[in-house]
Amino acid sequence: QVQVVESGGGLVQAGGSLRLSCAASGRIFSLNTMAWYRQAPGKQREFVARRTGRGTSDYAESVKGRFTISRDEPKNTTSLQMNNLRPEDTAVYICSAQGVRTFDGGPYEEYWGQGTQVIVSS
Repeated sequence: QVQVVESGGGLVQAGGSLRLSCAASGRIFSLNTMAWYRQAPGKQREFVARRTGRGTSDYAESVKGRFTISRDEPKNTTSLQMNNLRPEDTAVYICSAQGVRTFDGGPYEEYWGQGTQVIVSS
């Protein structure tokens, strides 16, 4: 019913920049928060950034000042601008659409994308 698709990953040198994009589509009546997580090889998935429906943004300490999340609410899209990338930022970046209702009065649900690979070389 709801699809979440990321794009924009790739290979970049340390100190470089990348911009990730994510689009949620399908039967969406309302959507509260869009967020980014990442998972490095052999590690647990970790929170990166979120943008709520009230317009507030939160970031993991490790990316504050380097990453910026933005959102286009009518289009149900979000972007993550990543600057001054470090090798430790290497991971699969996964987008999440949270607090999704597929119809008025329906339950709140969460949907995840498949992820996009980011590799930062030293």
